[in-house]
Amino acid sequence: MTVALADLGAGRADPADPARRMAVVRDLLVRDALVPYLGPGLLALTDSALPSTPEAVAAALHAKAPAPSRIRTNMWAVAQFIESRRHRKTLQAFMADIFAAPAPPSPLVRFLAGLPSRLVVNSWYDDQFAAALKAAGRDDFVEIQGITRAGINYDAWTLSYDAAGRPCDGAAIEAARTVLYSPHGGVRPAQNFLVADSDYVEVMTEIDIQTPIPTAVKEARTDRGFLFLGCRFHDQMLRTYARQIMKRSKGPHFAVADTAAMTRNERKFFADQMIEVIDAPLAEAAQMILS
Repeated sequence: MTVALADLGAGRADPADPARRMAVVRDLLVRDALVPYLGPGLLALTDSALPSTPEAVAAALHAKAPAPSRIRTNMWAVAQFIESRRHRKTLQAFMADIFAAPAPPSPLVRFLAGLPSRLVVNSWYDDQFAAALKAAGRDDFVEIQGITRAGINYDAWTLSYDAAGRPCDGAAIEAARTVLYSPHGGVRPAQNFLVADSDYVEVMTEIDIQTPIPTAVKEARTDRGFLFLGCRFHDQMLRTYARQIMKRSKGPHFAVADTAAMTRNERKFFADQMIEVIDAPLAEAAQMILS
């Protein structure tokens, strides 16, 4: 299924034809013209029992350390409550336990892992995409994970790991074929988690001037667009991260989303960022990409 880039305008003009639009998306993905921006909703395409929403993580944390009723559905607030009342290491251990089970890569994720993408963004804590890269025999990737600045005595926003999970440096990032950017951290290889409100205080102060965004991400986005899969943007922090990660990117941008479930803020976000919304269930959109 190949569609010329010139057909993009026709795809935009016919929002009732998601199959045609997904054909355009597939063509752009194959040519490394789109950055996959992967959200927790992708877990629904597997038989994983991992939590796939911030609210589900909040519930899992609350089950381990009961939080006040006024905050118990807010992941970031519940995490902050645990960190403040218990200890950072306790919060880290809880998150590591919640996301301990491996998520089997879905056919869509395996397909994406087989593409020569320079940049992929993983916006959740599981390691489904890294596992798919390894399963495909890929050893030419580096993962850059966001880290909490709590308790560290050096100036860093991220840590980088090679395909074997070993810490690596900028030279390895430059040499890598694919950079997997996990801005909120990840359960493996080192249990890095940005999850408490306090984790985001400095990040949100600096992100507008791009300080926490890795150089490799800034470079890769300049001549690419973004494809949002399995993402929700009902929280301001999630919108801010996406906006800053895609800043100064070339476009075009797409998002697979259920328009009936979108909030007013999500609609405004997509409109402001000129993200074309493809109204289709994620499972159906995945089949369109794979066909």
